[in-house]
Amino acid sequence: MVGVVEVSIFAVSMAVLVITGIAVGFASGLLGVGGCFIMIPVQYWVYTSMGMDARLAILTAFGTNLAVVFPTAISGAYGHSKRGAVLWRAAAVMGITGAVGAFAGSAIAAHLPVQVLKTVFGLAILAGAVRMLVAGLPKVEEGPNENAAVLAACGIVLGIVTGIIGIGGGVLMVPVMVALLRFGMHRAVGTSTAVMIFTSLGGLAGYIVNGLKAGVFGSYPAGQLIGYFNLESWLALAVTSVLAAQIGVKTAHRLPAGYLKHIFIAVMVYMALKMIGLFTWLHMG
Repeated sequence: MVGVVEVSIFAVSMAVLVITGIAVGFASGLLGVGGCFIMIPVQYWVYTSMGMDARLAILTAFGTNLAVVFPTAISGAYGHSKRGAVLWRAAAVMGITGAVGAFAGSAIAAHLPVQVLKTVFGLAILAGAVRMLVAGLPKVEEGPNENAAVLAACGIVLGIVTGIIGIGGGVLMVPVMVALLRFGMHRAVGTSTAVMIFTSLGGLAGYIVNGLKAGVFGSYPAGQLIGYFNLESWLALAVTSVLAAQIGVKTAHRLPAGYLKHIFIAVMVYMALKMIGLFTWLHMG
């Protein structure tokens, strides 16, 4: 009987992750983000509800999130590139330096307390949302800043932060590209999607390596773990998100830049406050 209950819980959890994957893919294509603000909270809830230790749960959510971001970012970048919305030189510079920073950031995360990780995750997203809200959309005639040194500096800093909080980085990169680098909104979304191909890979490598160093390997109640990477969760999230990303891309290019910006900000604020714990403190779930 216990075995049947465990199988049922696992099946329900996988179904939740499949639905989440669809939402993540759509958000990735629409907003140029990896869907971290959806995937990480959902995974954390699934893993802890299945009896996983909170620390292992948050680190596994971070690592698995990055594994899902990788194929989803490839799918999204392909769609945006066909529409001329990816500046590949800028994406390569920021991506390579960001990957190095993300690997380093994952090593830092492996030594931080759970609540610190959750709070930093929420504050980083919230800061990006506020900065984007107060900054107006750049004028098209200004042109994007493609100075290699500036792009590399942004890439390494954003990479470290994204590695610490287990995200591809789009949720932070888009505001930086819009407000600091003067990218138009559609190009910021498209280029950030391409950058995430690199940052997600660098961060994932770090979470696997650090997880293996900590002795995390084998079968757990929530699935097969290879370091801080959950194989079953990755399959449930990745397949659906890659397919849904193309729908998001098509939707993004039909929306005005200003409207796209405000959708982005609203989602960022909600998930940031949820991870910080504000809604729990207010007894709102």
